[in-house]
Amino acid sequence: MKRHLYAAAAALLLAATACTTGPSLEDQGEITAEPGDSKDLHIGSAGFTESDLLAQMYALLLERAGYSTTVLSVTNRELYEPALESGQIDVVPEYAATFADWLNAKAHGADAAPVGSPDLDATMRALRTLAVPRGLTVLDAGRAVDQNAFAVTAAYAKQHRLRTLTDLGRSGLPVRLAAGDECVQRPYCAPGLKKTYGINITGVDPKGVGTTPAKQAVQTGQDQMVLTTTTDATLDAFGLVLLEDDKHLQNADYIVPVVNRAQAGSERVIKALGKLNTVLTTRDLADLNRQVDSWRRLPQDVARAYLESKRLI
Repeated sequence: MKRHLYAAAAALLLAATACTTGPSLEDQGEITAEPGDSKDLHIGSAGFTESDLLAQMYALLLERAGYSTTVLSVTNRELYEPALESGQIDVVPEYAATFADWLNAKAHGADAAPVGSPDLDATMRALRTLAVPRGLTVLDAGRAVDQNAFAVTAAYAKQHRLRTLTDLGRSGLPVRLAAGDECVQRPYCAPGLKKTYGINITGVDPKGVGTTPAKQAVQTGQDQMVLTTTTDATLDAFGLVLLEDDKHLQNADYIVPVVNRAQAGSERVIKALGKLNTVLTTRDLADLNRQVDSWRRLPQDVARAYLESKRLI
C-alpha cells in the first residue's frame, strides 16, 4: 500500500483536467450505475493544513479497509472539483455549506441564491441534490465544523462577562472588528452581527480573516474582536477566546467526505470513512491544526497518531 503526496502527479492531473472535465450533465443523465469500488484510490487535499490532515486520515482509514491510496495536493477548487467529477480524484474532504454553494453557482450561475445555510439538514439535502447529477456522493457529516467565528481577548471576555455573541450584543459595547474588507457587506459578518445579535459594530479594520495582524490588533486593544474560524489553532497564543454563535448566524460548514460514485461509492468506502464521524470534533481538529502549524509536525504523523489514539487504525 502507498500513501504519499505527489506534487508531480497532481500537476499531471491538473494538466489533464484543464483539457477535459468529464461528461456534461446532459450526457450523465440520472445516475443509475452501481457504486464503484476501485482498489487504488486518489485522495485530494486542498493544500492547507486542515485539508492535508483530513486527506491523510482518509488515506489511513481506507488503507485499513484494504485500499491502496495516494494523496494529491490540489490547491484550487476550480481544478480539483472537475477532477473529482471525472474520476482523476476519488475522495476529497469538503465543507457542506461552502461546497453546496459552489456546486449551486456552477449549475445555476454566479448570481444564484445561496443554498447553504445554518441548517445542516437543509444544507445536506441541497448539497446532495446538486452532487448526484455530477456523479458525486456526499457522505454523512461528522461532528467537526470549520465555520466563521469571532474571538475577543480572554481578559475582555472576563471583564464584561461574555460567553456568547448574544452577551456581547446585550452589553452595548462599541466593537471595532478586525476582518476582511468584504465583512462590511457579507451577511454573516458585520451586517449579520448587527441584525442577529444587535452588536454595536463601529467599524471594520480590513486586516483579513484570522491573520496574524488581525489577531494582534485585538490583542493590543486596537480592535475588540476578530473574524476567524472555529478550528483556528493559534488563538491561545494571542490570548483570544471564541464567543459562541448561539443564534447560529454562520452556515453549516461541517466536514463531509465527497467521493466519485463510479470509483469510490461502495459501502466499504462509506463505512471506512464514516468511522471518523463518531470521534473527530471541532476541538480535536483545532488541536491537530495546532500540532502542524505551531509544533511543526508532519500532517501524516499527526493524522496517524490521532487515529491510533482513537483506536481506528
